This record gives sequence, C-alpha cells and structure tokens, in this order.
Amino acid sequence: MRIADILRNKGNSIVTIDAHTTVNGLLCDLARHNIGAMVVVDDDAVVGIISERDVVRRLHERGPDLLGIQVSEVMTALMYTCVPADAVDSIAAIMTERRIRHLPVIEDGNLLGIVSIGDVVKSRIDELKSERDQLESYIDQG
Repeated sequence: MRIADILRNKGNSIVTIDAHTTVNGLLCDLARHNIGAMVVVDDDAVVGIISERDVVRRLHERGPDLLGIQVSEVMTALMYTCVPADAVDSIAAIMTERRIRHLPVIEDGNLLGIVSIGDVVKSRIDELKSERDQLESYIDQG
C-alpha cells in the first residue's frame, strides 16, 4: 500500500494555517476541524508544521503569553515529508523512529495532504481485515 492510497481513502481536504496567525487562532482552528496538527503556509509555500504537542511544550516555557505569539515562532520548520509513491510501511517506520505523528505529503512542491499515524494504523488494520476475509473465503470454499 502507498501513501496515495491513504489520501484517496481519506479524501483530499487539506487544512492549513498562515504563518502569521496567532497561537490562539491556531487552537481555535484545531478545535473547529477536530485535528491535531496543521501545515503552516506563508505566501502559498509550505514553511512548517505545528501540532498540539508543539503548543503544549511552548506553553510550559512561555506561559499564557504564548497565545498571542505567531505560529511561525512555535512551528517546526525542519519537517519530514513524504510523497504519494512512498510505501506506507516505510513511512510507519519513520514515524515510529522519529516520534512523528503527522507528515505532509508533498509532490513537485505542491501540498497534496497530510498523513497521521492514525491514518497509517487504519490502513494496516484494513489490510489485515482484507487478508483475513480472503483466508476465510478460501477456507470456506475448500
């Protein structure tokens, strides 16, 4: 299975946030969309990623003043990405080794989506169910 298969199954809706939005605005958007991370853009270019975890860690450092700070000051700028042709198993290994929960999917400089560790786990569960169903069918026919 490839990353393209995950994107096809989950849809092509991409929620991004402008680098100049405040952390308070980010938290509102995360809650409204019921997501844990957003790709950060500046002038239509991907410049980073920010997650709930990033906010919590910085809140511990800066306190409540963090809510008025721009996302660009809190985001992870050096991020890992993947392409649609990447194998889900290899991406799962990277996410596990690097303790990454979200990977932007980028091809030819264009943001195509974002894949979460939950998406990866769901795809593996779906694969296992399919294999089980095929085996049960084979046994029933035998």
